[in-house]
Amino acid sequence: MSERALDAFRGISYKPGLQIWTINNMKMVPVPEQAFGNFFEGDCYIVLHVSNHDSSHSMDIHYWIGNVSSQDEQGAAAIYVTQLDEYLGGSPVQHREVQGCESQKFKGYFKNGIIYKKGGVASGFKHIETNVYNILRLLHVKGRKNVTATEVEVSWKSFNTGDVFLLDMGKTIVQWNGPQTSCQLLDIRDRERGGRAQIGVVEGDREEASAELMKMMTSVLGQRSGALRDAVPDDTPDQLQIDNVKLYQVSDASGQLMVQEVASNPLTQDLLHSDDCYIVDVGGVSLSVWKGKKATLQERRSAMERAVGFIKAKNYPPTTHVEVMSEGGESALFKQLFKSWTEPGLTQGLGTTYTRGKIAKVDHVKFDVMELHAEPKLAAHERMVDDASGEVEIWRIENLELQEVPRNTYGQFYGGDCYLVLYTYNRANKPEYILYMWLGRHATQDEITACAYQAVNLDNRYNGAPVQVRVTMGKEPRHFLAIFKGRLIVHEGGTGKPGIVNPDTGAKLFQVRGTNEINTKTTEVPARASSLNSNDVFLLKTDQVTYMWYGKGCSGDEREMGKVVGDVLSKQDKQIVMEGQEPPQFWVALGGKAPYAQDKRLEKEVPLHSPRLFECSNQTGQFRMTEVAQFTQDDLDEDDVMLLDTWEELFLWIGNSANQDETQEAYTSTVQYLKTHPAGRDPETSIISVKQGYEPPTFTGWFNAWDSHKWSVTLSRMSVGGDGIDGAPGGPFGENSPQSNKPQTPQSPSNMRIEVSPFKPTSSGTLSPEFLLNKNPKELPQGVDPNKREEYLTDADFESLLGCSRKDFQRLPKWRQSDLKKKAGLF
Repeated sequence: MSERALDAFRGISYKPGLQIWTINNMKMVPVPEQAFGNFFEGDCYIVLHVSNHDSSHSMDIHYWIGNVSSQDEQGAAAIYVTQLDEYLGGSPVQHREVQGCESQKFKGYFKNGIIYKKGGVASGFKHIETNVYNILRLLHVKGRKNVTATEVEVSWKSFNTGDVFLLDMGKTIVQWNGPQTSCQLLDIRDRERGGRAQIGVVEGDREEASAELMKMMTSVLGQRSGALRDAVPDDTPDQLQIDNVKLYQVSDASGQLMVQEVASNPLTQDLLHSDDCYIVDVGGVSLSVWKGKKATLQERRSAMERAVGFIKAKNYPPTTHVEVMSEGGESALFKQLFKSWTEPGLTQGLGTTYTRGKIAKVDHVKFDVMELHAEPKLAAHERMVDDASGEVEIWRIENLELQEVPRNTYGQFYGGDCYLVLYTYNRANKPEYILYMWLGRHATQDEITACAYQAVNLDNRYNGAPVQVRVTMGKEPRHFLAIFKGRLIVHEGGTGKPGIVNPDTGAKLFQVRGTNEINTKTTEVPARASSLNSNDVFLLKTDQVTYMWYGKGCSGDEREMGKVVGDVLSKQDKQIVMEGQEPPQFWVALGGKAPYAQDKRLEKEVPLHSPRLFECSNQTGQFRMTEVAQFTQDDLDEDDVMLLDTWEELFLWIGNSANQDETQEAYTSTVQYLKTHPAGRDPETSIISVKQGYEPPTFTGWFNAWDSHKWSVTLSRMSVGGDGIDGAPGGPFGENSPQSNKPQTPQSPSNMRIEVSPFKPTSSGTLSPEFLLNKNPKELPQGVDPNKREEYLTDADFESLLGCSRKDFQRLPKWRQSDLKKKAGLF
């Protein structure tokens, strides 16, 4: 490694955050922090990101190529990246980024947006200093979550109706918002003027309202002639996943570099060998290069070069994203391309007989409910909101209506039925709710539809507070198991409906898996010898006797849980049978002896996958799902639906202002997301619906520094049935509720009357604008929400005051809605 490189690397900080260098005269020159996010088109940059995860560092090196940078600069940057990777021990993941086609991860570093500037070091351009006002430029701003701004010709020809344009005149900045824009704002004033420049806003569909600013724009741009260009759609966001994934082996063992296809998706980790390097081609959209620990030095150093050559050979676009990583330092996205992924030193798989869909053995963990509330991260990783000691109420779908289930049968679920399970627990001295929808494998489509319909009715009675979890038979989440204290029994078929006699199918065989009340589940399996497994406890129920069969590999804790379940299943005396000592009648009941799984099962393999967040929005006129990298709570946009993928569960977070179309499209797309995942994900993975302000710790724990007070949620407007809460008359509001600051609680589920009736949103009468405009909240009529005054207007008044229909208004981003309301006096 050269002295020049060593000199540049010695100043590297290992603290979490960003460090950026540009290439100047073939040297790495640090970029000052105040210039982060500004990239000159004629330059190349090296970006190092250090992040902290559970007390361990992870690093990413990004090599950014400007559109008009020289080949010499590109070559120098590539060499520095390779040397920097070696200097840092080979653990960083390397990324190749091309201007305008950056990865979501790269864009996620710059929450305030990226600005592409003309020129570069070679052309004599200097970084703009703060408080320098002698400037004239036009910036074209695009994007919602990941904002980019590009310098364009200072002319009306550069404008279109769908984006934001900033006319930067130094001391004054004019922001022109296209009539169809959904872009976010850019902080040019604070970033480059020390907050001292004046900024004015022009709404493109109401330019006459900003006459002075339009005169200023005209003096610079000239008189506009003709109509502006139509909106140009944003670049199509990265596809959530490509189902055409191929693995190529790169080797020079024969003396020549060879690239050979090895496999296609779903990929498995054992295909990667430490002696070689590999290229994973994700449908031509991106490439991942994996360097084995024992690969030759030449193979490892030329990894990025080989990837670029691969792009050319395949005729892929030169902007194709590339990431390079070493064995043991794989990126989260790379791991998600594989069916399963484990790290050295951790427990291995479940043995040769394990297949997806069978019950997974869960480690025994003693839960401290206070620790779960205090540490949302623990709650999220354990998938437990509490210790499952809350209140439970269960209904079954009968004749498409809800029927309460007798408490003495709680925990027994039949494959021919559908159930609603309402769980209530306390957090921060207020009730929280989880509504589980359990769908039997053999339930009719009408019952499944009715279950979803009744879930909406029940959810409405709690003002949308419950977290909704769709549970497919056999895929019960950990918290669901814990609710029933080890007594969860899933019957393959039949029904629990009263008055219906289930057909007699002879002997029934149940597999018991679990070591305690939190993780135990009992599932009916085919009553034949091949269903047995030496690692578990089985209950064989016949007309005459119930056998309790102990496999050689089961533990004492598992046997104890078997006894608990046996007492629930049958009041008969149990005959204990040790594996290998079965009486003849045992085998007769199972239809004779047959081979079964006898390999020792080790602990369950835990997939190591980082969570991913996607924005689901139709604000641009078409529905899109876009990944949000480096996400925080601030990325949860109340105008949209967000998808949080934690691998074992999927959360659909519904913002307060999200429209119904977005919600439905998001759910449909989430189902498709699972079905098409390149790692062969289980399509029946739980999908959990979470409404803004009612996030459980199993959701918030995936976010750093979650602020529970960010959104103010009031329960005082909750309504149950037709009367007010606690007997107060007047529908959704109690008689004295406007004066009361104490949140009120819905009626107890056990006292609730469940009716089958179409859900109708509450409708307020319309008011004349004079009662709503420019009024202090205290001056508004009783019952009017000061934050939603526009909802009380007639359609005609709405369009007159806000300049658009209600439907078009709902499609606007929140900041734009607020701006229109302020100008109309409705804020």
